[in-house]
Amino acid sequence: MKEQPMNGTDRATAEFVAHRNLLFTVAYELLGSAADAEDVLQETWLRWVGVDLDTVNDHRAYLVRIASRQALQRLRSLGRRKESYVGPWLPEPLLTAPDVAEDVELAESVSMAMLLVLETLKPTERAVFVLRDVFGLEYDEIAAAVDKKPDAVRQIAHRARSHVAARRPRGAVSADQTRDALHAFQHAVNTGDLQGLVDILAPDVVFLGDGGGVVQAVPRPVVGADKVARLLAAAVSRIAENFSLELTHINGQPALILRSGGEIDTVTALHVQNNQITGLYAVRNPAKLSHLQQTVPLTR
Repeated sequence: MKEQPMNGTDRATAEFVAHRNLLFTVAYELLGSAADAEDVLQETWLRWVGVDLDTVNDHRAYLVRIASRQALQRLRSLGRRKESYVGPWLPEPLLTAPDVAEDVELAESVSMAMLLVLETLKPTERAVFVLRDVFGLEYDEIAAAVDKKPDAVRQIAHRARSHVAARRPRGAVSADQTRDALHAFQHAVNTGDLQGLVDILAPDVVFLGDGGGVVQAVPRPVVGADKVARLLAAAVSRIAENFSLELTHINGQPALILRSGGEIDTVTALHVQNNQITGLYAVRNPAKLSHLQQTVPLTR
């Protein structure tokens, strides 16, 4: 039987599905929120389905442009929400497949540490940096997405790149090094070895906890190996009879999920440098733990 040609809606659906993971990754890197990224995908679809595909030369670039515009609008409103957020704000953690770590640049760009650096950029700077340096879009394509001229986008990209370079985590660390540090950390926590915790933590380690005002979390950053080790030891002692630590991959990096009574209580991502942990990012806000039931495919 002769195959029937696809109608406009079928073509739009096929193209959207083919690029869905890419669009989600773009939106997530701009927003740091899976829930908001999913909303952006819905808004992107509603606009895409009304486009005459015969007039679009590059479907991928056009879809990324739509998603970027929607994400940028949402990013500006998110900034106002974060101003009233209770305690430190951390990105929503994503359960990712181990193969995400094979793309070193992608894994770094979605790591907790890097997403927090991106939080220090202005919305347009963040959009330009992500679209250019992570996804490799041309300046004219980015200009159409952020409503700027290409020359202005080049200047913004240069400024954003310098800003990120001054703040991004130093030194490339392999997934194996991070995993080794996690195993040592996991062992020290499981055995209650306070000195073992201190040894695996860098002297200037920073601990950030996000409870969103819903569950208990440290209200401000905790700095220093001794303070962080005592904080962790005290936290574990409160739930010692009913907790487990599970090694997994979060945002392209090895990380730990703490379960209490079988339920996810905390997701802890770590940043490792010179075989010591320099940053711990503990997400406890229940609203941010809903995307951990299955892996989220990220791509670029």
